[in-house]
Amino acid sequence: MKLSEAYPSNFLKADDLNGREVTVTIASVDLEEIGQGADKERKLVIGFVGKDKKLVCNRTNAQTIETVTGCNDTDDWLGQRIILTARDVDFQGRTMLAIRVSLRKPVSATAAKPASPAAAPETPADEEDGNSIPF
Repeated sequence: MKLSEAYPSNFLKADDLNGREVTVTIASVDLEEIGQGADKERKLVIGFVGKDKKLVCNRTNAQTIETVTGCNDTDDWLGQRIILTARDVDFQGRTMLAIRVSLRKPVSATAAKPASPAAAPETPADEEDGNSIPF
């Protein structure tokens, strides 16, 4: 049994991406109390269309979303598409995987399609928007 099954979380972890980049659409942005007792903090939490788990958004990811979307008001992030990826990061003297928002803008579904069906292999629609990733 995986520990993630024994101790499920409502929040995304790097492992949830299954080693892939995932394009998601922002459905909600809220400030939530995260943690317990003295460790409780208000954090920015982002929900995605069609996804159960949310992303606890650190300053790095928030600034990247601002850059990618061109919006510094989180209310304007709703409906915006971003790419989530797992990256090696240094945290408290250790290297670990963390979710990062890519600086690349997602390609629109219509722009991603080849002009001719024979020009490239067909990509399943659920891979374009990350629906095949179970989070």
